[in-house]
Amino acid sequence: MTDSTAPPTDRASTGTAGLDAILCGGLTPHRLYLLEGTPGSGKTTQAMKFLMAGRDAGERGLYITLSETEDELRAVARSHDWSLEGIELFEMVAADDFGSDNEQSLLHPSEVELGETVRGVMQRVETSDPARVVLDSLSELRLLAQNPLRYRRQILALKHFFTKRNCTVFVLDDCSAEPGNLHLHSIAHGVISLEQFASDFGSERRRLRVVKMRGLQYRGGYHDFTIERGGPEVYPRLIAAEHRRDFSAEAVTTGLPRLDKLLGGGLVPGTNALLTGPAGVGKTTTVVRAVLAALERGERAAYFLFDERLATLIARSRALGMDLEPYIESGQLQLRQIDPAELSPGQFAMAIRVAVERDDASVVAIDSLNAYLQAMPSDNFLVLQMHELLSYLAQQGVVSLLILGQHGIAGELHSDLDLSYLADTVMLLRFFEAHGAVRKSISVVKTRTSDHERTIREFRIDAEGIVIGQPLREFSGLLSGNPNFAPGDAEALLPRRGIDGDAQ
Repeated sequence: MTDSTAPPTDRASTGTAGLDAILCGGLTPHRLYLLEGTPGSGKTTQAMKFLMAGRDAGERGLYITLSETEDELRAVARSHDWSLEGIELFEMVAADDFGSDNEQSLLHPSEVELGETVRGVMQRVETSDPARVVLDSLSELRLLAQNPLRYRRQILALKHFFTKRNCTVFVLDDCSAEPGNLHLHSIAHGVISLEQFASDFGSERRRLRVVKMRGLQYRGGYHDFTIERGGPEVYPRLIAAEHRRDFSAEAVTTGLPRLDKLLGGGLVPGTNALLTGPAGVGKTTTVVRAVLAALERGERAAYFLFDERLATLIARSRALGMDLEPYIESGQLQLRQIDPAELSPGQFAMAIRVAVERDDASVVAIDSLNAYLQAMPSDNFLVLQMHELLSYLAQQGVVSLLILGQHGIAGELHSDLDLSYLADTVMLLRFFEAHGAVRKSISVVKTRTSDHERTIREFRIDAEGIVIGQPLREFSGLLSGNPNFAPGDAEALLPRRGIDGDAQ
């Protein structure tokens, strides 16, 4: 994957590629930064990555802990398979100092002078002479200060001290101050806020926001992130305008000549097609046929499956003469099952970016948007996400295939949301009844790229795959689910097939 801009060489890496991308290259060296968040949001993990990045760049690192023990910090490192070699861990109050002879310690903040603690921090820094420092956490200093004015003056003293020693500093805060207390925000050169919140169902979600960053351009807004084995994974908010490339706009086939005719020539790269209809009408099978056509042309594709089990889709497609396994085994097709309860919108957008930019997928299928909706906090957020995602795919020259299920089988149908205005092409798939049999119809009601066919055609899915018939010109009311036709018009319909496959 490539970024739109090359990172400046005079920046200090945070150790997390996604966060560096949000900061457009990293941090300004020799400044003090506030990393704030509630307990469990990932402050300690990110702070360690910051020190490890410095160590890898040949800089000495110092982690000063006022709240956790050295053993706890090393346990965190082991959980990520990290080596802290070359990074000094310093407990401000060692275990030996917890005796009755040393009651003026951090265990008794009401009896300890803040100045004594701050001087201890300074002395350690002078002894170690680090280039990067983490101070964890300021909530302990806040308790010692007992009043905001004294607390602010001591933090200012630390800031000036670190600046004179050319240290790049992360100070951690657990947001235990009173709401609206922005003393630290005004003092710090930059502020990064980490959040963790629980959804009604599924795993917790994490996101971060750069609150301020003096003298630096950065990507504003919220960005999803996760804590994986190996450290934080940050997924910068997708900005479609930053990702453009040249591509051919020549239409490609769906693998079904009559569907190509309905579409006015086929699917056009850089556009998206929305297939909508009730459950079981054939939306997924139609999309699989179009994906298979791309694979047969030698292109790569990515299929993101939300609703159906992966094994079921593979088996069903094989039974219809569309064997996907050879393409999966060769790596030409990336078929990924998505659990919307475990995946954040940012993760999903990054998965699509990886498929397009790293794996060179020219076709991307999302099956279905109904399940994708469940990963979003609100309908409005989904629409904004989809707008940006589809704009990105369009500028990359990708053919996007989207499935949207509708509630009901026949008659009036409705969806959880309406994304038809975002779609370049809209295909309607419907059930209808004729001569005592349930049949299916397909039509294209919108396309922005060609003069498409306005007819409605019947289609059938069987062991031969997808068969599309002639236009149903003698029928009316097909889209409503209540068709009207003359009894003598049976020749306009596709022949029915019995259980043994023989035409009836």
